[in-house]
Amino acid sequence: MTEDEEELTYADAGVDIEASEAATAALVGAVGDIDESEYAGLLDIGDRYLALATDGVGTKLLVAEALGDYSTVGIDCIAMNVNDLLASGVEPVAFVDYLAVDEPSEEFSKQVGDGLAAGADEAGIALVGGETAVMPEVIKGLDLAGACVGLAPKDAVFPGEAEVGDALVGFSSSGIHSNGLTLAREAATRNHEYGDPFPLDASGAASDEEDGDGNETEPRSVGEVLLEPTRIYTYLLDHLRGREVHAAAHVTGGGWTNLSRMGEFRYEIADPFDAQPVFEFVQQEGNVGDEEMHRTFNMGTGFVVALPEDDAESLADETDGRIIGEVREGDCVAIRDLEL
Repeated sequence: MTEDEEELTYADAGVDIEASEAATAALVGAVGDIDESEYAGLLDIGDRYLALATDGVGTKLLVAEALGDYSTVGIDCIAMNVNDLLASGVEPVAFVDYLAVDEPSEEFSKQVGDGLAAGADEAGIALVGGETAVMPEVIKGLDLAGACVGLAPKDAVFPGEAEVGDALVGFSSSGIHSNGLTLAREAATRNHEYGDPFPLDASGAASDEEDGDGNETEPRSVGEVLLEPTRIYTYLLDHLRGREVHAAAHVTGGGWTNLSRMGEFRYEIADPFDAQPVFEFVQQEGNVGDEEMHRTFNMGTGFVVALPEDDAESLADETDGRIIGEVREGDCVAIRDLEL
């Protein structure tokens, strides 16, 4: 990247967040009274809530297609759904997938299926079916999405609104997850191919490095780093139950602005997790501004919980999370000298 290279934004790459939000609002307004801030739809079935969430893998599939490696996108599909249910305090139970292709292929179908099975096993849910649609006039390549159902006792669902004075416990991401790939892909391929060695990969910067067993390892490629599967956070559910959790946020599309889905407050982030090298790479190669990065990506933190300080300290102590900030009066997310 040269200093005079044009600064890249998500809109420049093809995704206008404001236009997308307006279109979503139009759809929601047409179908009825739906709270857009909720991560899952809740249906009262008597003594419990039945919850539903749906999501897909997005343009991360284009990286998989370029590498001919679909082995992890199924994990992403599971993760994006179960993490949304967790953000409502719901235990995911079962999942169905929808795979649309221009032409059938046993090879990539098996890879996608293996990823779905691995994700379901990690999340502790059942795969109960799905649909494969062959639509050459509609689909170019493939699209993968799914829906997840969950159950929760009525007193277990999070209120959904943070409170002033709450501490924020964060949990690290595994990398870029499955959001913002349109921007990430555009930036990454300005000066690189997906098969090029990833220049900032400390875990495999040279082919003569050794792994823990003394075997030589090859550096990961740019594409492999972008394909790092979305982290699944369902292991947290047992730790969240029994604590006074007010709200939680899955840091997905919209990056750190997702915290505002916990209510109109000032979210003061003093100690976020470090952003993985993939974010530095995307920012450098695309000449992307700091604010645009934080409005698009998770930047190292994939899940955030708002709860009283005492509960926050014990939650951080018994998990891999840590207190990253607090909730104050206001209306923004303050992080790394930015106000989003």
